Amino acid sequence: MEKCILTVAVTGAWPKKENNPNVPMTPKEIAEDVYECWQAGAAVAHLHMRDDQGNGTMNTEKFKETVALIKEKKCSIILNLTTSGDLNATEETRMAHLIALKPEMASYDAGSMNWMHSGLFLNPPAFLEKLGQIMHENGVKPEIEAFDASFIYNALYYRKKGILKDPLHFQFCMGAAGGTAATIENLVYLKSLIPQDSTWSAFGIGAGHMPILLATLAMGGHIRLGMEDNVMYAKNRLAKSNAEFVERAVRLIKEANRTVATTDDARQILGLKK
Repeated sequence: MEKCILTVAVTGAWPKKENNPNVPMTPKEIAEDVYECWQAGAAVAHLHMRDDQGNGTMNTEKFKETVALIKEKKCSIILNLTTSGDLNATEETRMAHLIALKPEMASYDAGSMNWMHSGLFLNPPAFLEKLGQIMHENGVKPEIEAFDASFIYNALYYRKKGILKDPLHFQFCMGAAGGTAATIENLVYLKSLIPQDSTWSAFGIGAGHMPILLATLAMGGHIRLGMEDNVMYAKNRLAKSNAEFVERAVRLIKEANRTVATTDDARQILGLKK
């Protein structure tokens, strides 16, 4: 694919100000950050919310406030809302904001795993079927998060059952403790498993950020970046902003003779209806 979609994951559920003082935490900070990233070239914003103590939350009111602030800025960026921002959230809480806000995209974590060697990230079959149904009913495009190959095989099963609809969009999440390592060999393998008419994006966590970004760019995929996955811009240097990551990716895309996808381009590539 010539055009490359940039997804910015601005905050996630883990990094805090002590990890990098530039991590956006409040709805206002997140909205301002998303706007800056959109101006820099990002077409999609993957959003998590934080509670008042800075921890990950699936609170629907936080999502509503943040989305409203972004829309106030007349920002055409595609919003991709997480469904897994708090390991202790109920299944209902993980889906409530999709019904309330009907975003263009949302994450669909197609499997369960040990998370960071400290807990369980649970996405049991009954939940995945219900989540897929809720997304379909509310016009939300699933972004299939694949932390290892089993997530892809699960997604293909739900595709066969009609719960996930073609064309599928995959996000290869590489380098999480408990998931697949962020290596180019693993990236090539994961890509080989998805249907030919699928679109795909990838990111590497921490030190895996740049190798996976460059390999993805060379392989024709789309790119995710941002402080959810990596608070360091380079070795021994904290990122100044999420927009700084976007600006570097824009330069690399152009050097690779590819084109940065606009929001309109991204909607067409992903089959979205604004």
